[in-house]
Amino acid sequence: MFKNSKGQVRTGWLIFVTLIVTFIIQAIFMLPVEMYALFTMSSDSTGVFKMDRSDIMSGRPWLDVFSYACGYVAALISLLLLWKFLNKKKIQDLGFGLFLKNIIFGLLLGAVSIAIIFFILLLTDNIELINSLSNPNFTTYSVTYLIFFILVGLFEELVFRGYIMSTLADRGRRKVTIYIVSALIFGIAHLANQNVTPLGIFNIFLVGILFAYMYDKTQSLWTPIGYHITWNYFQGNVFGFPVSGTTPYGVYTIDVSGGNDIVTGGPFGLEGGLLATLLISFGFICTHLFSGKKNKASIRV
Repeated sequence: MFKNSKGQVRTGWLIFVTLIVTFIIQAIFMLPVEMYALFTMSSDSTGVFKMDRSDIMSGRPWLDVFSYACGYVAALISLLLLWKFLNKKKIQDLGFGLFLKNIIFGLLLGAVSIAIIFFILLLTDNIELINSLSNPNFTTYSVTYLIFFILVGLFEELVFRGYIMSTLADRGRRKVTIYIVSALIFGIAHLANQNVTPLGIFNIFLVGILFAYMYDKTQSLWTPIGYHITWNYFQGNVFGFPVSGTTPYGVYTIDVSGGNDIVTGGPFGLEGGLLATLLISFGFICTHLFSGKKNKASIRV
């Protein structure tokens, strides 16, 4: 049941156990900070006890990001150890080579994609800009969420692309299967997000396919990591859109209530709109043009 004819742990079980262990470790290392916040900061001025995490952490961005940092760093280390000792593979096999040009390309493409969507929505009156482009409002959240989204990009790409795709490839799965399975698990992981919509989940699945294509085509994990970081950061902390349903803290404040939700994404954020579908699709073309012929590297998808 658990092992194949070669005596190896079956691929599905290997991925399942690794994900469960990784997320448990993430929760364990976040717990002390979360408990500290709960018992020291959970009463407001009226003495009312608050249980909602967003309320407890509101106005405490450094504590918030420290909690996530503890969890993500521990989870990253545990995943690398599982890859080395459970999968019995080298860390470099995950695709950490070819750093500079690929991280720059990914960062630029993610930022430019979100900027294009923002200006299209602005010019078509689907959003209203509250503070002018010449008057950005930088706050502590501009820094803490940059750290947060760097950690998110590193962790999610290492899990959903680096680990899952490399494990499937090592077991001889077909490329189309590798792409779809990694993107499906990525989409499922976002099903519980606030204000989620069918189009939002489809776009997350589609961007999961794009991340897989980036990883495969450039033979570097840094390409999807870069794109993932700026795709999230420019949505929420530059242009002020919700990121997959989360509360934005942008340097610009926008009002999307007068726009068409099928275009703007509504409360879920840009990922719930058709413009995101188009720009994600545009990412495939850009990646193809950027990568040209496949680089020689250690990952084989």
